[in-house]
Amino acid sequence: MEHKPDGPAIEALMRQGFPEAKDGPRFTVESLDDSEVRLRLPFREDMLRPGNTIAGPVLMSLADSAVYVLLIRHLGREGMAAVTTNLNMSFLRRPAPSDLIAHGRLLKLGSRLATGDVSLHSVDTPQPVAQALVTYALPGGPKGATGPDFTPS
Repeated sequence: MEHKPDGPAIEALMRQGFPEAKDGPRFTVESLDDSEVRLRLPFREDMLRPGNTIAGPVLMSLADSAVYVLLIRHLGREGMAAVTTNLNMSFLRRPAPSDLIAHGRLLKLGSRLATGDVSLHSVDTPQPVAQALVTYALPGGPKGATGPDFTPS
């Protein structure tokens, strides 16, 4: 059985792969398995835009990161070469100036594309503040996949 990186290993890979982000990713991986991830982005004042709400690009970056973490989980270091090809986000309600939680699910890991669904919440709010569908182009075929496509269980 092949070893798949856990949350701390993925955070370390990202620090190595993105040296310009000297402190590593701004988020932490709270839970991770083969099909789902939970990320936490601690609140910082520089995330706010006028109107005392968290800026849309912050939400979009967190959603993108959730799917990226799932890809690295499946593909290891090779997954770091994947690139976002589409990110469709629906902003559902105004996020509170607090930590953000991303719940991401890998919907499909194909031979050339991967798609994930991400729900974003303010830390103590059960209703989502945004929902995203994110698609990545993969650098090559997924490891361990059989047939033309692999759908996580």
